[in-house]
Amino acid sequence: MSIKPTESELEILQILWQKGAGTVREVNEELSKIKQTEIGYTTTLKLMQLMHEKGLVERDASNRTHVYKALLNQQKTQKNLVNKLIDSAFNGSASQLVMQALSNHQTSPQELEAIKKYLEQLNQK
Repeated sequence: MSIKPTESELEILQILWQKGAGTVREVNEELSKIKQTEIGYTTTLKLMQLMHEKGLVERDASNRTHVYKALLNQQKTQKNLVNKLIDSAFNGSASQLVMQALSNHQTSPQELEAIKKYLEQLNQK
């Protein structure tokens, strides 16, 4: 059984993946920066408690301030989400996903170079 995090849970997981671990207050501050609007502390607290119950994060309660850490592997989670998106929105076509992504977002020259190198590696296999 694979756990499918919601959009809000993914935002929190992104923060925890980047930081390694964090308190509710730290995560709440980062969320507010990302969203560019004040997110209620109790909203973040409740969401992280639910994530703990679902097995998405672990909680170290040894100190007064609980510290949370992601239990889901970032790469596995991203892979599962991309596979689901390819299947559901692009009828199984990875190339359609890539072309849509490249046309929707500005891609830096460095990113394009990395994509070219990756495609060359795939062609050599």
